Amino acid sequence: MGSEEKYEALLERVADLESVLVAYSGGVDSTLLAVSALSVLGSRCHAALAISDTYPESEVVHARALAKELGLRLLEVETHELIDSQFRANGPDRCYHCKAELFGLMRTIADARGLRHVADGSNMDDLADHRPGARAAQEIGVVSPLRDAGFTKQDIRDVAAMLGLPNWDRPSMACLASRFPYGEPITEERLARVAAAEDSLRNLGLRQFRVRAHGDVARLEVDPVEMQSVWEMRDSVGWAMKAAGFTFVAQDLEGYRTGSLNEALDVSTAPSAEA
Repeated sequence: MGSEEKYEALLERVADLESVLVAYSGGVDSTLLAVSALSVLGSRCHAALAISDTYPESEVVHARALAKELGLRLLEVETHELIDSQFRANGPDRCYHCKAELFGLMRTIADARGLRHVADGSNMDDLADHRPGARAAQEIGVVSPLRDAGFTKQDIRDVAAMLGLPNWDRPSMACLASRFPYGEPITEERLARVAAAEDSLRNLGLRQFRVRAHGDVARLEVDPVEMQSVWEMRDSVGWAMKAAGFTFVAQDLEGYRTGSLNEALDVSTAPSAEA
């Protein structure tokens, strides 16, 4: 099935929902879902943007502006993951605790507004990863129309480009908590340091990367196509990350890849996390 056929299947799946609250982040996945639901359900579709310390302010600003541009009915909800001692402890199931709070709150909001479903932007590629956040979504009854319609990440980008969505090629983003090795406590200060470092690197022109925080060491994972550029401007990169609060800066020779901190886990027994 081609991307256009999958898009038609997505619209049919969304229509079956009758009304929905879409978990929206400003990323291409949730944006495509929200726009599709809006086109089919109109006022029976709302988008909910979570505001928390684990979500960079720059991403919040982007998500708000994009929602306004696309005419989404945007609701903003504050989440407080850092109150949860299990989340702060940063075990391998960290994402479960985050998503349990988030989706539980969205279910409450949906009920209050008479919306039948809460939906997220999960797709077929996510099935290859045993994500603890997905377990929380399943327990709360969150639906995943993109996955139901057979969308891969590439399908999402292809259809978003076809529809003219301005973020169709925007680099993927993940919760800032995913930048820390398991067992290293998550704090407001550590999250802010990573957010500042990544904002500075975006201002330098980098697109797809992560700053992984190992105590005072910042390990930079960057897309292989950008590795040479990073090396050539290493002085500026190093200064930016030290200005954010890191003492040492290293470039990972394997480059950017999702879930790299899961490599330290026994994947046969430990759940993996979004990163």
